Amino acid sequence: QETNVQKQVIISGLKTNSQTQGLDVAAWQQRCYEAMNDDFNTPILIATLFEGVKFVLAVADGTQNVSESDRQLLQTTFNHFVFDVLGLREEVHGQNDQYLSSAMELLIELRNDARKRKDFATSDQIRDQLKASGIELKDGKEGTTFSLN
Repeated sequence: QETNVQKQVIISGLKTNSQTQGLDVAAWQQRCYEAMNDDFNTPILIATLFEGVKFVLAVADGTQNVSESDRQLLQTTFNHFVFDVLGLREEVHGQNDQYLSSAMELLIELRNDARKRKDFATSDQIRDQLKASGIELKDGKEGTTFSLN
């Protein structure tokens, strides 16, 4: 739900005009429905959604105009197809980052303890398995840090 609010802010923050220029929003919405009615043709739907994204960016840049009713239709259509139909969600960081950092601190501590005991097999195993999962450990003067690849 937090993601939907974040996505709506971009569209709801668009400056509106008396008339829409650059995209027939109702026809664009209809093409989204037609893609779904065509045996759930997601490639066509995604291409059509990107057409809408380009229009939204053009409105944000001031090179196109959107009316208030078309802005609302854009917002509703994007939310419906992106979140409800396709089920896409933005990964929300924050609390999840805290959990990851805590878990990584523990793994780094275990690896450092293994290195102190000269248990290089365990130390290397921790490093290698994290790397295989997309997490790279970096040893430096300040201690060990990690980065996500």
